[in-house]
Amino acid sequence: MYERSLYVFGTLVSVSAWTSDEAAFDRAVDQIDRRFQSMHRDWHAWRGNGELVRLNQALAAGESMRVSDFLLPLLIQGKALYDASDGLFNPAIGRLIALWGFHDDEPSGGLPPDPGAIAKLVDAAPGMDDVSIEGHRIRATNPWIALDLGAYAKGHALNVAIRILHELGIDNAIVNAGGDLCVSGGHGGRPWHIGVRHPQGEGVIASLDARDGECVLTSGNYERYREYAGVRYAHIIDPRSGYPVAHIASATVIARNGALADAAATALSVAGAPLWQRIAGRMGVDEVMLVDGDGRVYLTPAMKRRIDLTPTGGARGK
Repeated sequence: MYERSLYVFGTLVSVSAWTSDEAAFDRAVDQIDRRFQSMHRDWHAWRGNGELVRLNQALAAGESMRVSDFLLPLLIQGKALYDASDGLFNPAIGRLIALWGFHDDEPSGGLPPDPGAIAKLVDAAPGMDDVSIEGHRIRATNPWIALDLGAYAKGHALNVAIRILHELGIDNAIVNAGGDLCVSGGHGGRPWHIGVRHPQGEGVIASLDARDGECVLTSGNYERYREYAGVRYAHIIDPRSGYPVAHIASATVIARNGALADAAATALSVAGAPLWQRIAGRMGVDEVMLVDGDGRVYLTPAMKRRIDLTPTGGARGK
């Protein structure tokens, strides 16, 4: 077993592999690091002068911009995921995210944003259906559009990392970015056994064996939040109300497509208990676990068949 850690996307990324070729592993991790650093630079929504920052500046000025082959597939996928989620996953609400202070590495405390400012952005209704993609040229028909890809870019990046490992002959690996992960193969003839963090306490709430090619992504109100007067405001914003989600503590999704799992975890957190099953069906994910604000656990039948809600420890990952 070989293992290395990187720091990117504002989190610790660990790459572990079961292999006899240490040199190939090191080359793969070096390549993953370079690719991830490029993603962090060019897909960052508000820092520096990366491609997404420049695109948002162009859209805010009412202009179009030609984007690279590096960014274009992510934007195309963002539109498809937005449509499939009935707009509950919405990468176009960057202004709302900024208003709540989640464009800072450490979200500020203090009073929540002015309700009038929130209502103004909600009424403007920025959505991915306002984003036009013609070849490589991107334009927006809504001036309130600000793209933030943070809710699914990490999932996409995890798939890229597994692909790089495969290309260099590393077929048994796990890439874990702050608890979100994708796996390939297994280790020592066993599957990768992972734990899902308990959103309301220490340790894990469940564990499972991850199968070859699967990604396990979780959105939770414990990951990133601001707090004022004893109230925690999670980083997951409901685009319909403009306010952070309060009714779901975490949503975990398993899928082979990391971006899909990432986006679905966000959309299902927003959907909550009344709507999550319909949205999961629309997005084509059938292995889902939700934990609501009262600690109740909701499972799809497919997830129930494979998850252990009474783990015994030793689980890796989430």
